[in-house]
Amino acid sequence: MAIEEPAFDRIEQSEPFEVRQYRSMIVAETFVDAELDQASNIGFRRIADYIFGNNRSRSGSTENEKIAMTAPVTAAPAEKIAMTAPVTMEPQQPDASINAKRWRIHFVMPAQYQLSTLPQPVNNDVLLREIPAKRYAVLVFSGFAGQQKVQEKTEELLSWMRSKKLQAIGAPQLARYNPPWTLPFFRRNEILIEISHP
Repeated sequence: MAIEEPAFDRIEQSEPFEVRQYRSMIVAETFVDAELDQASNIGFRRIADYIFGNNRSRSGSTENEKIAMTAPVTAAPAEKIAMTAPVTMEPQQPDASINAKRWRIHFVMPAQYQLSTLPQPVNNDVLLREIPAKRYAVLVFSGFAGQQKVQEKTEELLSWMRSKKLQAIGAPQLARYNPPWTLPFFRRNEILIEISHP
């Protein structure tokens, strides 16, 4: 069975680089203070726990709804700000480094859901929010996605963006599409950076 991925339109492609226009999406996210690999593991477990049933309906009438797994699992540097509403907004900073110590880890929720129909996480460290449509410059690569390789690929993407005069307006994000037991040459990873568009 195919794993659902976020919907996008490809605007430009020059392998391994792309420009994509993503549609709006709902994410389940969590914030983790750790190095990239450890933050990814902790964040993955928290959100997997939510989608595998550690949740309750908004009406409180049912519990433990299973939500289909999607891909990718995304990690982005994050800076915590004060909570101003029931959903904490923690923006990415355009100058944030892939060597950050605080990460926002998120899964995109299946397209069948709206924010009002998703079950509520039981764990207060898992948050739900809608992300509006955005445009990204993307670099696709295989193999392991350790911190050093991610930094190298981020620099490659930034260099390509400069050559295309694309303006970054968000921090780099790492998207991983495969489970950890996948052989390196079968792995699909991406670096995404939000860009401005006319």
